[in-house]
Amino acid sequence: MHDTPDTLEEDRMAASAPATVVETGSRPASGAMIWTALTVVYIVWGSTYLAIRVVVDAEIPPMLGMATRFLTAAVLMATGLALKSGWKRLRITRQEAIGAATVGVLLLAFGNGAVAIAEQTVPSGLAALLVAAIPLWLMLLRVGGGERPRAMTWVGVLIGFGGAALLALSGGNTSAKPLSVAILVVGTICWAIGSRFAPRLGLPRDPLVTALYEMVFGGTAMVLLGVLRGEPARLHLDRVDGSGWIGMAYLVVFGSLLAYTAYSYLLANAPISLVGTYAYVNPAVAVFLGWLILSESLTWQILLGGAVIIVGVALVVTSERRRK
Repeated sequence: MHDTPDTLEEDRMAASAPATVVETGSRPASGAMIWTALTVVYIVWGSTYLAIRVVVDAEIPPMLGMATRFLTAAVLMATGLALKSGWKRLRITRQEAIGAATVGVLLLAFGNGAVAIAEQTVPSGLAALLVAAIPLWLMLLRVGGGERPRAMTWVGVLIGFGGAALLALSGGNTSAKPLSVAILVVGTICWAIGSRFAPRLGLPRDPLVTALYEMVFGGTAMVLLGVLRGEPARLHLDRVDGSGWIGMAYLVVFGSLLAYTAYSYLLANAPISLVGTYAYVNPAVAVFLGWLILSESLTWQILLGGAVIIVGVALVVTSERRRK
């Protein structure tokens, strides 16, 4: 979400990336390093849905929990950048601050926050599959902007939304509440909007600084939303299970810092078509881990709807790549 997205695949990659990064070195790339980084992105990003579910199940209020995640990551990142390049690197203009605040609120407060709220009743695997429909929303936004996609792209969009509709209307035949599913869908739309219009908002030229301020503004907005939802009254630190703190630490260190470092390395050293494969792998990883660790049900609605969404997204991305 920090580079100008010219294609749907780049939009998708921007939309799915956590808003934290640590710089990689200049060591020449090797096949082993590329595949190691890709494996990290496959597994770690796919596992963040599980970690979010663990956090909210441990009685950590969703908005305050995710605010803690991003604000903690922001402090760690700001400290690292300051030690490496000095505090002057963190200076931004008023326009850049407005842009970062807009994207941070849309992607983190409304997007990631919606995932956390929804996962109080929505299984982590089902949440990941619904989030996988983001490329379809991005395509509709592009059409609204005057673009004319190929016929195959429309076929992919219709197929993908058919799978999303099956999951949304049935709730995957799980304990997911309709309101939670609706909140999650709205969150994915907000994420798509923020990703689509981010390049037009005058963000800082340094993507690391952009990520930092998106986390600061997004995390702050999450605190305010949490207060409005009455979450402070429901936060009892003495009741929080240890698994919740482990999940929180995992989201900060692995879900943000480690995985995005690997992602940044891949963008600089691997073909975009290879990097983009994580968009198909992450939902499968999330569904598998949810079933394995949390004993989440693998209903036929989840399996069928998820497969249909992934097929639709694959058709859209492939069609747009060929057009370019």
